[in-house]
Amino acid sequence: MSRSTRGKAVFGAALAAALLTAGCGSDDSSAAAADYDPDAPVTLTVGTFGTMDFDNAGLYEEYMALHPNVTIEQNNVAQSAAYYKSLQTRLAANSGLDDIQALEIGFIADVVRNHADAFVDWSQEENADELEGNFYDWKWGQATTSDGATIALGTDTGPQAMCYRKDLFQEAGLPTDRAEVAELWPTWDAYLDAARQYQSTSDAAFVDSPASIFSSSVYQGEVAYNDEDGNPIPGESEGVERAWGYASQAAEEGLTANLSQFGDEWNAAFSNGAFATIACPAWMLGYINSQMGDSGAGLWDIAPLPGAAEGASNWGGSFLGVPADGPNVEAAKDLVEWLTAPEQQVKMFTEAAHFPSSEQAAEDPGVQDAVNEYFSGAPTGAIFGESAANIRRTPIGPYDTQIQEAFTTGLTDIATRGTSPDQAFEDALKAAEQAIGG
Repeated sequence: MSRSTRGKAVFGAALAAALLTAGCGSDDSSAAAADYDPDAPVTLTVGTFGTMDFDNAGLYEEYMALHPNVTIEQNNVAQSAAYYKSLQTRLAANSGLDDIQALEIGFIADVVRNHADAFVDWSQEENADELEGNFYDWKWGQATTSDGATIALGTDTGPQAMCYRKDLFQEAGLPTDRAEVAELWPTWDAYLDAARQYQSTSDAAFVDSPASIFSSSVYQGEVAYNDEDGNPIPGESEGVERAWGYASQAAEEGLTANLSQFGDEWNAAFSNGAFATIACPAWMLGYINSQMGDSGAGLWDIAPLPGAAEGASNWGGSFLGVPADGPNVEAAKDLVEWLTAPEQQVKMFTEAAHFPSSEQAAEDPGVQDAVNEYFSGAPTGAIFGESAANIRRTPIGPYDTQIQEAFTTGLTDIATRGTSPDQAFEDALKAAEQAIGG
């Protein structure tokens, strides 16, 4: 990304100031750690976004019961984009930060690359090895800088599967048993063949959106949008090329409902049967339930994602970081360690359906043996656990969200405007390069 000369000067000054601040913060932090009284009254603020559900799962209440001197106050922002924009402003000013800040997967690479000094480095804690052992290696790696600093601990993840409508499959003459459905689409090519078979007898689309195919398959390979060093390579990525091939076929052949995910039409389409399949991370189950209510119970089931034997895919997940210069760093670290410990991650799954970022938690019987009656009794713990265990540490970068938006817009142009896949790819690549400053 190019910067103006003035921009470089400002950035350099800001970097120098940050380094000086970090140096001062280190001495202050050492003194604060030495003076830390875990029994002293303290109010901890936690900045979150969306529905992270620590409160709904009862974890804040439980922690305060275990530590009567601690009061927890959550500052939640509904939309993650608005939350992160505000966080960036406060990071730049090194002011107004909460004691604990949640960090969404779409922004963690930016924090790792540009704001690592602002957060506690968990790799320097005395129990760093134990902490690292709590998490999937790819989850720990997502919050770790190139020189080994780990700036946040993982909360949940979004291992993916494919949700499908049993009633619509039956009407179209497709199998409905989840084992038979898994055999129906061992690969994305086979999934597209199933889509063609489905739409030869149905007026409804097979999948909600080409984005459902693109955004899940792009992460199943060694690389998605970035090289091993986190530098964006959207025009050279084998993962992008492969995912574009599958998704553009679906868009060009009219196999998708071409809905904008999380838009009003998409929400309504769950209830009106406008599509039969959707790539679903673990957290999507709650979303589908919320859109269809009791009327959707038993209509859905879950099968592995196409191509799962070669590679799994993750969509979503978050982290908790502790600003290094906060007034209550040691108390905040204690709370973050507790909230992200395997025992609490099991509770987050059983109480609020957030799939763990901890392998130990995922293997706990409370998770591993879980079934979801709403989704026809699907063994969700086993399905998403296997997916999480097979996720690769695909390099992520600060511009992944913008790059993905560029390609999904291109796919929409194929479906709605009749743009050729080659032209749409060129257009998407130009938009992606503009987004990353190329």
